[in-house]
Amino acid sequence: MRSADEMMDLILETAQKLPEVKAVAMSGSRANKNIPKDNFQDFDIVYIVDTIDPLIKNRQWLDKFGKRLIMQTPEEMELWPNELGQMFSFLMLFEDGNRIDLTLCPISYISQWLKSEAMVKVLSDPYHLLTDEAKLSEEAYQVSAATQTTFDECCNEFWWVSTYVVKGLARGELLYASDHLYTICQKELLRLLSWEAVLQNGPLDPGKNYKYLFNFLPLKQTPFEKLLNFSSIKLCWQSLLATQDFFHSEAQNFSQAAGFDYMDTVAENIMDYTQKHYEAAKS
Repeated sequence: MRSADEMMDLILETAQKLPEVKAVAMSGSRANKNIPKDNFQDFDIVYIVDTIDPLIKNRQWLDKFGKRLIMQTPEEMELWPNELGQMFSFLMLFEDGNRIDLTLCPISYISQWLKSEAMVKVLSDPYHLLTDEAKLSEEAYQVSAATQTTFDECCNEFWWVSTYVVKGLARGELLYASDHLYTICQKELLRLLSWEAVLQNGPLDPGKNYKYLFNFLPLKQTPFEKLLNFSSIKLCWQSLLATQDFFHSEAQNFSQAAGFDYMDTVAENIMDYTQKHYEAAKS
């Protein structure tokens, strides 16, 4: 597998040989010195170009990066809407395991692109296109402290969507129930836990999909992981009940530590509602 230094040299050398490329920048985890480095990290690269069409129409220049296992060009796909505006991306996984997410950004679109990025590291900028606008800050990735309002909204969403999970399980709709349980209820639990971590440590970066959260709350990792078995209706019921208990306990403790009010009565009513339907489903 080519090293990170070899890949960076190749990225810059390729850019230098393309007359359309006027600057090179990097975003994502490799631009953040505080993120642990490993071989699975993408190289999130942006080529600032004066014209984009020639590099899209003739793609032989991409071969310089190596033999690809697979490539995706999201802006040409029909299943998902274009989210990059005037930009165009080549997402490439190579035979040696390296991956480059390479985006072409027109000079005229630099400001719009930077608004979408929390952290940017300039790699090459001979025409000073990025000097005044590029940024290198973790702040946009950080979770800030909860307020009474955001805490209320998190709790309300958790308990409200819990009833959707109950409905799905009572109907035997495992896909519907498990989707709501993980993608909404348990994500609100993770949000609550991230606020707990902030209360203890100050603003912090829990990582994409909270992947670093349990570095700050190691004792919460095992209890949370035990919630993740949704492989049958029975196990999904058990996960829902345990998720509600976990959330309720954490919300009570957090509200006391933060000096917030908590909707205890609502929570207890929804847990009773869930238990009633669970008992009915068993009989």
